[in-house]
Amino acid sequence: MEATGVKTGDETARAAAANALLSRYERTEVIGEGAYGVVYKGIRHRDQSTVAIKKIRLYEGDVEERGVPKAVIREVGLLRELNHNNVVKLLDVIHIEKRLMLVFEFVQEDLKTYLDRQQVNGAKTLISQRVGIGLSKVKSILHQILLGVAYCHLNRVLHRDLKPHNILVTDDGRVKLADFGLARLYSASAVTPPRPYTHEVVTLWYRSPELLLGAEAYGPEVDVWSVGCMFSEIFTGLPLFPGQSEIDQMFKIFRVLGTPSDDVWEDVTRLAHYQHVFPRFPKLARDRLASESMPPAGLELLELMLACDPRGRASCQAALGHEFLEGAKGPAQPQAQPILRTVSTSPAFES
Repeated sequence: MEATGVKTGDETARAAAANALLSRYERTEVIGEGAYGVVYKGIRHRDQSTVAIKKIRLYEGDVEERGVPKAVIREVGLLRELNHNNVVKLLDVIHIEKRLMLVFEFVQEDLKTYLDRQQVNGAKTLISQRVGIGLSKVKSILHQILLGVAYCHLNRVLHRDLKPHNILVTDDGRVKLADFGLARLYSASAVTPPRPYTHEVVTLWYRSPELLLGAEAYGPEVDVWSVGCMFSEIFTGLPLFPGQSEIDQMFKIFRVLGTPSDDVWEDVTRLAHYQHVFPRFPKLARDRLASESMPPAGLELLELMLACDPRGRASCQAALGHEFLEGAKGPAQPQAQPILRTVSTSPAFES
């Protein structure tokens, strides 16, 4: 049947429902812009609560690439299924013809901005003058990040892009994971081995050794590594491994943890990007992972989270049970928000 350009009754009904839903929100100001569109601060008329509205830029190029970006489809699909106090809440999905709006709970700032605010001159503070935050706040933030990531892993979700820009912090210190554009489900079954995954994920400074070395089979350990890097950063105020390129990133890691070999990491030499001509760096004392002022229990936990061999890396659940986090807690959590209700004119969001 040839397309006539006339909407069917179902399409008209979906469009009307989506327009009605859109009218419940008002955009007030632009608060950010990214690869996929613009983020607005907005108001939900029902209760005058503040929300974040992400207006997605839809592809309009070749027929094969038209429509919603794959990363956005992935993020929507996963966030519709996740419901945890330490994961940002997707409140509504509104799709009207060439417009797509994602409505999220509003959170004041990300962890990068939060850390910059602790510095003398904000983000412009010299590297040599940057400082971390108090130990009780370090424990609270780390504890909440681990709770959110552990919940994701329990539901077989790898985030794959954990970094300070993707961790949100409310005014009262509640922490929420955000930006699931690179996230994916993974297989935890020993019977059904996972399909090869791309190793080109995770922002460079927070990318684990196995990803840098080209591993295509990996699991929750890649997220634990990223959390370990952030743990060090919130304590010292400095990124732990600020590499300028993939090879520089690897060498920054190896200079502290030692160049891996099959003796300490079974079959590491079989990974695609491993080179036998790598410099042979010795492993340094673990206080090089943060600073001498970090309590011994904190250094022990950090070392467990940053084991080069992913099979020796602590899980989120194990990290949560470590003595360093005994008594750690975040601020009181509000009551759970209503379950997501999606109205869309695109069948892709209804499957």
